Formats: sequence, structure tokens, C-alpha cells
Amino acid sequence: MSRVSLEGQVAVITGAARGVGELLARKMAARGARIALVGLEPEALRRVGERLDTDSAHWHADVTDHVAMGRVAREVKERFGKVDIVVANAGVAAGGPFMDSDPVSWRRVIEVNLIGGAVTGRAFLPVLAESRGYFLQIASLAAITPAPMMSAYCASKSGVEAFAHSLRAEVAYKGVRVGVGYLSWTDTDMVRGADADDLMRDVRSRLPWPTNKTYPLGPAVDRIVDGVERRAAHVYAQWWLRGMQGVRGYLPMILGGPFAQREMKRAGTLIEEAGGVPNGLMGAGGAADEKERANH
Repeated sequence: MSRVSLEGQVAVITGAARGVGELLARKMAARGARIALVGLEPEALRRVGERLDTDSAHWHADVTDHVAMGRVAREVKERFGKVDIVVANAGVAAGGPFMDSDPVSWRRVIEVNLIGGAVTGRAFLPVLAESRGYFLQIASLAAITPAPMMSAYCASKSGVEAFAHSLRAEVAYKGVRVGVGYLSWTDTDMVRGADADDLMRDVRSRLPWPTNKTYPLGPAVDRIVDGVERRAAHVYAQWWLRGMQGVRGYLPMILGGPFAQREMKRAGTLIEEAGGVPNGLMGAGGAADEKERANH
């Protein structure tokens, strides 16, 4: 597939205060893109923007808010004159057995990851149609192989994958390309937050290789930037994820068989010893989301 130079392109990145979003902004800016940063932490976004060697601006908005994201889309168009690329990257996670999970946190994962991706798409598709641009929805290995202890995250990422595939078919005639980005466990605040919980760290360590490893952020984001330049339908942040597509139909049976029964029995023992499961969203991004909702 031919590449589109990022020089002079205007890219919108949600969840840009840290992790994948922050590094993606830096790497795209280094290739000449102008960057619109969107998230819940205006001071962190401002600091990210100050480190970019390019024209940039930031917007404080909750991706689940239709009115706020519509305003952001209008203001980004006014500020930069166009929008060429939108990366729906904002996401949160919560872990633990579904029966013991906090229903508020569980629902919020669905809202931010799935509804937030759709709200972002609804807000920016009109301007992407004007530029015949590219919409990249960040999904996850969790969309390919749902795993125990992560029901909300897996449901949300399976949902955004299906949403993006449906959207691709709807908007192709307008010249808009749609991609899905897949990442395995990557070294971000979210993953470090999961590993801070003894139960989640123990269960993850017992997943089959290569799904039990944490991968460095830099090479993963390099692959995403490459996918953006190619306007790719599928973007794989780790090389082996492409191969998982061919066997994904068998994975729920494998993970839901004796492996899951053994691990969930073990998890039950750990939960009893710990006196319950932690509630709330994982990592610094999850804390920022909870703080935003508490303030409003």
C-alpha cells in the first residue's frame, strides 16, 4: 500500500496525555504532522504539546460527551483548517472476576472504550470526509482473544473492532479509510496499574506465551505510525498479532477450557486471602477519569 507523508497533515489523538497517545503524538510530530491533543488532563496535555516540535493545540474533553466532542471537532477545524487523521486511542481498564466487579467501573470501561470511540467517530467523520482522511480505532489483543478477569475490557475492545469494520464499509465511498489498531500488553501506565494488583499480575503471568509478556512502548508506536502512513485497515503493534487472526476462532475454547477453570480456582483462593478484589479503574489514566467524574 502506498504511503501518505505526514508532513503538514493534521492529526487528532484522543487519550493523548500519556502512554500510547503521548508517544504517538511525539512520533507523528517528528514526521511533520500538526497535532490536536484531546483528553481529560489539560495540564498534562499542555506539557505534551510544549514538547512537540510542531504546531499543536490541546482540548479538554470527555470522549463520551457528544456535545463536547462536537465542539472539539469544530474548534480543531477552525484552528488548523482541516483534519486528516483521527486516532481514537482513549481507553480505560478494570480487572477482576465479573461477579465481584464494581458495576460502576465495569460500565465506565464500556463507555470510554466503545461509546467514546463511536462518539469520536461521529464528531470527526464530517471533516474527515472533506479531507478524504483516515480514522484509526485502537483496539487490542483483547478483541482477538477474550481472557478471564477482563470481561469489560474484552467486551469493549471486541465492540470497537466490530464498530470500525462496520464503519469502514459505510464511509469508503466518501474516501475515508478506517483502520483497527491491535496492541498486546504494552508498557503503559494502564498495564503497570494492572501489574500493581497481585491477582491480575498472577493471572497474566500464567497466560500462554507470547500473550504473557509486556512489550516496549516505542516499537509498538513505531508500528502504529507506519500503519497511519499506509492508511492500513489493520495495524499490529506487535508482529505476532497478525498471526493470531488466523486462529482466533479457536482461542475462546482454549482459554475457556481447563486453563480457565484451573486459573479461576486459583484466583478465587487469592481473592479470599486478599479479602476481596480491588475496585476502580487501572493506572494513572483511570485515576484521571475517576477524578473528572467526581468533579462533575
